[in-house]
Amino acid sequence: MILTELPGRPVHGQVLPTATECEVCRQVGHLTARYHQAATPSPARPPGPGKLHRYLDAARPLLADGDKDLVLALAALRDTLPAPVWVPTLGDLQPRNILLTTPDDSLLRVGLIDFERSELSPAVRDFARLADIWQGRPDLFEAFFTGYGRPLTNGDRQRLRCEAALDAISGIAYGHTHDDPELLERGLRTLRALRADTFI
Repeated sequence: MILTELPGRPVHGQVLPTATECEVCRQVGHLTARYHQAATPSPARPPGPGKLHRYLDAARPLLADGDKDLVLALAALRDTLPAPVWVPTLGDLQPRNILLTTPDDSLLRVGLIDFERSELSPAVRDFARLADIWQGRPDLFEAFFTGYGRPLTNGDRQRLRCEAALDAISGIAYGHTHDDPELLERGLRTLRALRADTFI
């Protein structure tokens, strides 16, 4: 694979005006849709054995009461949902992998980096890490899906809750064992939102 080096700075840590945040999300939605449409969708593959119990064991010291049961319930629910088609996914779509460049005062341009975890999987998996920035920000959620070209269906929302829980527990486990506080905190925030039923 040959990739072009992109200019710009990661969005993570930047304080941006509200209108700029919305435009960034709209452009990210558009780029994500183009990536998801880069190949013909393929039939869902049967789930593999996964690493859920290993992640739960590593994350256990940091989990609140009920978190383990919540994650296991959402993992079980995911396996009962209608099988989605699989598309090319970025695998690590989050603010630190979104670059923002403004070549001049009038043109804002967004780029995506870090394709290490790209794979064929359900499209909603790419939304799991972005959901953290959408909490309490319906304007950013709406801007992303305006760029994406279609809203989430009810089925997408159900699957996104499941994928977000699994991504959160893997992030907590990895963040705890690899000294990545940002990843750890994002996972804990996601579980709190799921537990409180405030997740988008």
